Amino acid sequence: MEFFRIKRDIPFMKHALVFNVVSFLTFAAAVFFLVTKGLNFSIEFTGGTVMEVEYNHTANAQHTRELIEPLGLGEIQVQNFGSSRDLMLRLPVRPGKKQSEVVGEVFGLLCQAEQGKVETKAYVSEKGESISKQVCVNAQGAEPLKLTRSEVVGPSVGAELAADAAKALAFTVVGIMIYLAFRFEWKFSVAGIIANLHDVVIILGFFAYFQWEFSLSVLAAVLAVLGYSVNESVVIFDRVREAFRKYRKLSTHEVIDHAITSTMSRTVITHGSTQLMVLSMLIFGGPTLHYFAVALTIGILFGIYSSVFVAAAIAMWLGVKREDLVKVSAKVEDPDDPNAGAVV
Repeated sequence: MEFFRIKRDIPFMKHALVFNVVSFLTFAAAVFFLVTKGLNFSIEFTGGTVMEVEYNHTANAQHTRELIEPLGLGEIQVQNFGSSRDLMLRLPVRPGKKQSEVVGEVFGLLCQAEQGKVETKAYVSEKGESISKQVCVNAQGAEPLKLTRSEVVGPSVGAELAADAAKALAFTVVGIMIYLAFRFEWKFSVAGIIANLHDVVIILGFFAYFQWEFSLSVLAAVLAVLGYSVNESVVIFDRVREAFRKYRKLSTHEVIDHAITSTMSRTVITHGSTQLMVLSMLIFGGPTLHYFAVALTIGILFGIYSSVFVAAAIAMWLGVKREDLVKVSAKVEDPDDPNAGAVV
């Protein structure tokens, strides 16, 4: 299905050098921020404690942060999630102290600020199970504060997750490279993997510059972008191979221009519909899906850009030609036949 058809090929490769200079500068900036600022890893990777508390009034994240800072726990994160009464606290590992003790200390301090004392109460869950929760009870018997969840991630578990994440990223990259080499030709494999790494590094650069939290969900988005970006590259490479078979008199850059132009309608439909879905997650998904959707949004936009101006251009500069993709028959054929020499 096509929404539109462009009758004249757009000379993308004529401006490939300019766009790749822009890509290189963006890539270099991303690497610079990764080296100087680094990623703001979540507790899944660094280890620590996640606490979720619920107030009976509107929660003030900044005030809560100021209450906890005197404890000297290090860099803490306090943010709203869900309703305006809910707060999520992320506390780093404190050497020489159990994290369960840290949870009790922090909750006790927050309860004290509400003029109450900590008590443990039993509740019945929706499944009929009996669970115990810490609540803050004041002199009037009201509960201004509840500890709804606490989760502890040890530093060894965090280090293991970080190592597994690096392995997953490496295996994905190697798998994509082997796939492209078998399906097309090594020049396309090199071009495709450079374009994919370009997308990944730029996503990480954004997260490093803005110090957005890099969590397991963001890692999943990065791996999804790798597959998404290579899919766009494969579509263009397929059209390049078809154009080499069909148009023998066109030069390499003309063939690539034709391949990209002929896929533009498909690109608008697929990427537009995908981006609408990702934007819905970004707007309505809440804090849990926020950075996952942000990573996908950046990846989709740069994935389109890299497939057209990075992957295709690098393949052209590596000297890809008709003989690399199409077997030429030894039989002498009519040179005016556009399909001469092509083996389908």
